[in-house]
Amino acid sequence: MNNDYERQPVPINERKKWYSISLVWIAVGIDLSAMLFGAELGAGMNFQDALISVVIGSAILGVLAAFCAYVGAVTGLSTSMISKFTFGANGAKFVSLFLAISLLGWFGVQTGFFAENAFAAIKGVAGWEIPLPLLAGIGGILMMTTAVLGYRAIEKLSSWSVPLLLILVVLSVVLAIRKYGASELSAPVENVFSMGMAISLVISVFVVGAVISPDVSRWARTKKDAILASFFGFFFGNSFMIVIAMILSRIMDESDLTTIMITVGLGIPGILVLILAQWTTNTNNAYSSGLSLAVIFSKTNKVVLTIIAGVIGTLLAVLGIYDYFIDFLTIMTMFIAPIGGVYTASYYIGGQKLFKQENHQAVKMLPLLAWALGTFISWLTMEGPIGLELFTLTTISSVDSFLIAFLFQAIFLILMKQRRAI
Repeated sequence: MNNDYERQPVPINERKKWYSISLVWIAVGIDLSAMLFGAELGAGMNFQDALISVVIGSAILGVLAAFCAYVGAVTGLSTSMISKFTFGANGAKFVSLFLAISLLGWFGVQTGFFAENAFAAIKGVAGWEIPLPLLAGIGGILMMTTAVLGYRAIEKLSSWSVPLLLILVVLSVVLAIRKYGASELSAPVENVFSMGMAISLVISVFVVGAVISPDVSRWARTKKDAILASFFGFFFGNSFMIVIAMILSRIMDESDLTTIMITVGLGIPGILVLILAQWTTNTNNAYSSGLSLAVIFSKTNKVVLTIIAGVIGTLLAVLGIYDYFIDFLTIMTMFIAPIGGVYTASYYIGGQKLFKQENHQAVKMLPLLAWALGTFISWLTMEGPIGLELFTLTTISSVDSFLIAFLFQAIFLILMKQRRAI
């Protein structure tokens, strides 16, 4: 099996060009959770405002991803290995454990979506009622396979699945417009989402991917390749399925992707879209979870750790974690976004010298404090049942937490530099 460089930098001669890496991110972005959110957004805002929120949110996400991906390209390290230099060897284990658990939760959510939609698709096309736990198990094993094989397998899967997915999904829109017309797109609806909350949720759908983008960008041939791949991949990958879902759900007054595919006459191809969309997305969750676990359990083979991650994630799907999708997404955003703020501040303010082997420490308390402060501010500014909404900064809580964590870590680093100079 090829070396996946989970605990060391990816050699320059193994690196890839930007377009192959961008296909990985586009493939990750084309998933059923984005489809579900797009349907909810389309029903809760007028179409023009919803479209504006998607474009703004995806653009911010693309910039955020490029900002984080640059660090991965320069160091050649995964997110969890970067956290080892940022938070200390033992501090990184805590951060990596949190990343791993969050990604396992994502894996469970996506596998659960797969099982529910596969059940509906198979019943609609063939009339069979296959138990949801069995479908979740089959889907989880399928999605885990490429993650176990490593980045090269994920890249190959993305390179041929993305064009096919784009063709089938666009075809579904064309068939839906032919059958139902497009007049419902301009129909008035009751605004459930504010613009700030909508933009925040657009970012939240993929913010975990932006923070862990070094897991993929470490394979970029140059810094320019990393920036182009991450911005284009995140902007297009995040916005595409959300907008498609908004259009289809408004035109057909239906939020279920499987029902939409069958209704417009794409039964078997629709099932293919379902399988590929979740496969390309969820394999990255298992892959990054395995990379995080590889930092915690430094003497255990990454293949074994990835299999364990996939099995646990599949069990979460069987237990129904996908029923708590929005709450899980919100909580995860609170904790994960500021991790990116801390390690980017460490790189851009502290300099690349902080990412040398001799800088390993057991625990770095100030970066952990910056992470905690970013999370706390996110909780204070967040809308919805989980957040307190005491005040607003950017009106986008995930961006608030990233910026606050970046700011505090930058201040800590500057103060430490000044102290050494005295």
